Amino acid sequence: MPLRPIVCCSVAIVIAAANFADARPDTRKMTCAQTQALIQSQHAAVLSTGPNTYDRYVRQFGNECDAPSLPMVEYVPASDGQCMVYRCEEASPMVPN
Repeated sequence: MPLRPIVCCSVAIVIAAANFADARPDTRKMTCAQTQALIQSQHAAVLSTGPNTYDRYVRQFGNECDAPSLPMVEYVPASDGQCMVYRCEEASPMVPN
């Protein structure tokens, strides 16, 4: 089997993966209102929050979280400051006094 088609295919996969990573919206390049509107319109969205960080953010009232997780407040960087969004997290157990 010739090596050239394998190398070309590998290069195409790497380029496609790099382009996919660039396609993820970055909260640092959007205003808080734009970030919140994007999440609200899509119900949930995977967003970059830094050069090597990303997470899935959800709307406050919806069923995007699997039980027992709930939408919990999270702050992400936005072009106009910190932005309040919601991320699925398991609720902390109540500890009695």
